[in-house]
Amino acid sequence: MRKLSLEETKPYIEQYPISQYFSFDINPFIQVYEFDKGEYIFHEHSFPDYLYYMIEGKAKLYVTHKNGKISLIDFITSPTFMGEMELLNAERYSKGIQTVTTSICFAISIREVKEKLLADPVFLKLLCLFLSQKTMDMTAKYTQNQAYPLENRLASFILLSSDKQFYKEKHTEVCEYLGVSYRHLLFVLAQFCEEGYLTKKDRGYVLTNRQVLEKLASEITY
Repeated sequence: MRKLSLEETKPYIEQYPISQYFSFDINPFIQVYEFDKGEYIFHEHSFPDYLYYMIEGKAKLYVTHKNGKISLIDFITSPTFMGEMELLNAERYSKGIQTVTTSICFAISIREVKEKLLADPVFLKLLCLFLSQKTMDMTAKYTQNQAYPLENRLASFILLSSDKQFYKEKHTEVCEYLGVSYRHLLFVLAQFCEEGYLTKKDRGYVLTNRQVLEKLASEITY
């Protein structure tokens, strides 16, 4: 994680105006951080110091159960807030968020502006819409598992989770996320390789025919 200098921050503030989401001047409270691929934005069971607004990149949200099993909950893509549930005290401690790509985030100190945020009708209205959309998206993903073949869902997942044309998610986590057996997942991955959509490498797969994967993923509508 690297905090950007004031000079480095200005172009991001100009390119991604965030002041429209608040009724007060939020800019003095914004810092900009760059997270490398694979870095943790939130560690599990930590209490966030910042409300983050990811403007570039993507990350994955996960939870570790008491028995040690790790469950992939969702992928987070920019632009999006992170830490909003902790801000509202709906969750005391955060789930884990780890970057999938290099990511740029606005960071707003909760300690400095929490009271302002929780009394700001403009921000709270936005937050209500944001949380409603998240709920709708989670419901849609659940119905996808019931309505679409694995070929379509896996193509969509690969496009979502890949970085620079390379896909390398753990099979066990993908099986749980997509609700399929390990054998079925390997069968479809092998089929994708045979058809030339993917090329197997030591630690993952190269997307060799992104257009076909996009066509398969596009059949999922919600």
